[in-house]
Amino acid sequence: MLQIIKRPLVSEKNALHQEAANVYAFEVDRTASKDQIKKAIEVAFRVKVDSVRTMISRGQRTRAGAPKPWKKALVKLKQGEKISVFEGA
Repeated sequence: MLQIIKRPLVSEKNALHQEAANVYAFEVDRTASKDQIKKAIEVAFRVKVDSVRTMISRGQRTRAGAPKPWKKALVKLKQGEKISVFEGA
């Protein structure tokens, strides 16, 4: 079983999305589909997900060689739902 959610992405830009549109950002496994991400978020945080948008971000070039791309998921929750992990940040 693959670990779908790697970590929440906390930044000023993501905080603005969270306040304005109830959208949370996560780094997820590159092979995960939108349906898998939706189910993982609903189970892990006990919330209802409205929609999921994903994008592949280019990794930063390192001294060791090629950049490591990673996948970002923007998860929009249904009205009135919140994720407590982001509230303390």
